[in-house]
Amino acid sequence: MNRHILLTCSVLVLGFFNGQSASGQEGPPPPTVRVEQAKRQSMASVIQAPGTVVSRNDARIAAEISGRLNWVAEPGDVVEQGAVIARIDDRALRLQLQEDDATTKRLEANLVYLSQQLDRLQKLAQQNNAARNQLDESTAQRAMAEQDLVQARVSREQTIYRLQRTEVRAPFSGQIVERVAQAGEFIAVGGTIARLVDTTNIEVRARAPMSVAPYLFADMGVTVRDQRHFTENTIRSVIPVGDERSRMIEVRVTLAPNSWVIGSAVRVELPRSEAAEVVAVPRDALILRQDNIYLFKLVEDNKVEQIPVQTGVGNGSMIEVRGNINHGDQVVIRGGERLRPGQTVQIAGAAAAS
Repeated sequence: MNRHILLTCSVLVLGFFNGQSASGQEGPPPPTVRVEQAKRQSMASVIQAPGTVVSRNDARIAAEISGRLNWVAEPGDVVEQGAVIARIDDRALRLQLQEDDATTKRLEANLVYLSQQLDRLQKLAQQNNAARNQLDESTAQRAMAEQDLVQARVSREQTIYRLQRTEVRAPFSGQIVERVAQAGEFIAVGGTIARLVDTTNIEVRARAPMSVAPYLFADMGVTVRDQRHFTENTIRSVIPVGDERSRMIEVRVTLAPNSWVIGSAVRVELPRSEAAEVVAVPRDALILRQDNIYLFKLVEDNKVEQIPVQTGVGNGSMIEVRGNINHGDQVVIRGGERLRPGQTVQIAGAAAAS
């Protein structure tokens, strides 16, 4: 009986340790990471040039005639090109137009009369029944009447032109951001009524040292960034005229519509040296510690190797690294903070597929 009990206990203990051994062999699953390839590409050292996001169309709309304002668009109104943004009282000009019409018709009638009189005198002169001085006087009177009519018609066209300018129209599509003059105020010629800004056609106006001018050209790709995000853009133009005091030149960088708020302070990464072939990795691959900088490279059997590196020039999301990293190597860009050298990992894409 005792021997049977002892045998049963031995079997249970052995089964317990076998279960512990099996569970120990399974262990936790390998951590999942994301990887990208290190690439050989042409990069140059850059400087951070301060800039401001501006609109390519930003105008203070002024009055072309004087008068009392009847209506002005509200700040925030979005208007299309040619839309009315202000109206000036036009009653005086309409009365002037009526007077011009009357003057024109009177001069036209006078010209008809003088033309008929000249025709009669010419017929009489052919019959030697009219004096030569009468014919010359009639000819001069008709010529002066013709010029008076031309002047009256020009005056009428000027009145129509000024009458059309009582409706102040937008020279381009945009948004009213400021109303300088209010309805009911008297506005003089050249007086500012409102500020109109094209909020979709935007760019960066950056200031850069003259020393970088040889490395800049139109359509060059550059990075625009602030404290929150960055975008890849192209240089629209480089203005090769430096300021004598600051020794700076102006660079204009095109932005996508509505990608930045007008007036935002940004920095533009501009090259300050010739480009060189380097090995670059995504910035997210770097793990920064107080004593060194390293990254994890994927080796055979999905294991990772810790590689100390030195950083160089950066370009957008990529940065130059010097160390045991070559073109085409797979480096960890997500999940590398808790990895250990030699640890087996699972690739994110492969984990999703499985």
